[in-house]
Amino acid sequence: AMKDNELLELAAKAVGPKVVRKVECSDGFELVEMSSWLRWNPLEDDGAALRLAVRLNIEFACFDDSQKVNAGVWSEDSKPYDCMTPYNGDKQAATRRAIVRAAAEIGKSMQP
Repeated sequence: AMKDNELLELAAKAVGPKVVRKVECSDGFELVEMSSWLRWNPLEDDGAALRLAVRLNIEFACFDDSQKVNAGVWSEDSKPYDCMTPYNGDKQAATRRAIVRAAAEIGKSMQP
């Protein structure tokens, strides 16, 4: 499984540098949302996760019976949802993670 920072960097790549950019800071680099210049972490921030989902047309669904969230993009040429993420006691955190995983898949599929 990918580390959180790898997921976030690929998700940032998917939305592009006009939206999220990597900037130097005291302890290396951080991802910053260009509209606000605030730190960008959709794994932790509901608002950032929702903006990410909306921008990339990511749909998500929660399945209480299996305690999992799925996220992905429905389109003629996209793969079906495959970012199933278990709740692990926190449905909102699982939803944010599923969205970021789907965005990372989009970022991974883009040309460098």
